[in-house]
Amino acid sequence: MNDKTPESELAKLRHDVKNQLSNIQLSIEQLRYEIPDISEDCLFYLDTIDKSCIQINSLLDDKPAG
Repeated sequence: MNDKTPESELAKLRHDVKNQLSNIQLSIEQLRYEIPDISEDCLFYLDTIDKSCIQINSLLDDKPAG
């Protein structure tokens, strides 16, 4: 059965975006361990990206009332 309701499409989009955010966060974590003598500036950028991923994830979790 092919369920193409707006709700199912939105759920699929949320799922796909969350998967990509997960990949980004895992990559950030790996970079923290692989970059030797990481600078404070680099840590700041990695933290900023990570916080943005967390924020996007929380926005995706907010389901419209209804």
